[in-house]
Amino acid sequence: MNQNEFEAALKAENYPETVNISKEVGYQMHEHSHAFDAYAFILQGDITLTVNGVATTYKVGETFRLAAHTPHEESAIPHGVDYLVGRRRESV
Repeated sequence: MNQNEFEAALKAENYPETVNISKEVGYQMHEHSHAFDAYAFILQGDITLTVNGVATTYKVGETFRLAAHTPHEESAIPHGVDYLVGRRRESV
């Protein structure tokens, strides 16, 4: 998947909010969650997400999804990361 295909997928799946995120080398965040579904595309570097004790690293050109309220840890220690993320808030 390339960035254009990813952006088309966000639109098709009703992700109304798109944000560019950059995290410096050494970035680390302890367990937390978000009040939105996230669907992300790695542009540069890599990020490791740990969910239920399982760490998965996502690299350039790869995508990841996190459902709203999923507890997770994040780190981009060795390289930092830039990614494009779609956010879809829960319906009220």
